[in-house]
Amino acid sequence: MEKEKLLAHETLFADIIRAFKENKTALFGLIVVVILVVLAIFAPYVTPYDPYEIDLNNRFSKPSLNHWFGTDMFGRDLFTRVIYGARISLAIGLIPSLIAVSIGAILGVVSGYIGGRLGYWVMRMADVVMAFPSLLLAIVVMYTLGATLFNLFIALSVVGWAGAARVVRSQALSIREKEFIEAAKAIGVKDIKIMARHVFPNCLPSLMVLFTMNIPDAILSEASLSFLGVGAQPPTPSWGLLVSNGKEFLFSAPWVAILPGLAIFITVLAFNFIGDGLRDAIDPYLKG
Repeated sequence: MEKEKLLAHETLFADIIRAFKENKTALFGLIVVVILVVLAIFAPYVTPYDPYEIDLNNRFSKPSLNHWFGTDMFGRDLFTRVIYGARISLAIGLIPSLIAVSIGAILGVVSGYIGGRLGYWVMRMADVVMAFPSLLLAIVVMYTLGATLFNLFIALSVVGWAGAARVVRSQALSIREKEFIEAAKAIGVKDIKIMARHVFPNCLPSLMVLFTMNIPDAILSEASLSFLGVGAQPPTPSWGLLVSNGKEFLFSAPWVAILPGLAIFITVLAFNFIGDGLRDAIDPYLKG
């Protein structure tokens, strides 16, 4: 059994590598994300400027060799603030997505495998969450808890678990009818062990795709919340906040809003390309 699982994982990994080699857009997305992660990690070595340093004598400088993205209304180097903002956007994209998918996976596996009243109420909770627009629900959570980055993590985790729970539950319902599950029950394996060692691992490919697809949604949600004033607060170099601050100068200094918006666009597009590549590798109906 362990050898079969190891072989299955090796085959899945080989399919993913093959899909990325054949899918140029997915490879492009992966390269963009890797570059963005490297820039975010080594931001102090990439740019000599302080993202919070104010220089009123250098307000609204146009993009140049000294300031690649120009400067904002306080004379701060915009390229530096975009690079440091990548740390926030990547953290907001990865951590709440991981939390939401993990919660959705656990609830989906339990409700799908055990079923009964537990499964019914878990799905009704998911229906309630999905009945509201995710951005509206996140705004309500942020207004309730307060506009801080930690609360933003909580808000995006709360609104993101329901979709994963529904997908995993549908897979768990199918997996629990398989022969190997019946065999495990026949030899006395406990339900919790069956869910942990047999049901959950078989849902991992779909969870990988869900996680990757949830990242751009979380980044867009953070940008939208910060743009509306209920996300990151000044002087935090959040991309959404940079666009919000720059919208007032769209005609006099368009780079202040356009370049952070372009960073959001490219990052979201790159993660979507990666998600498409993973889906092509994992989904048996899309394989040639």
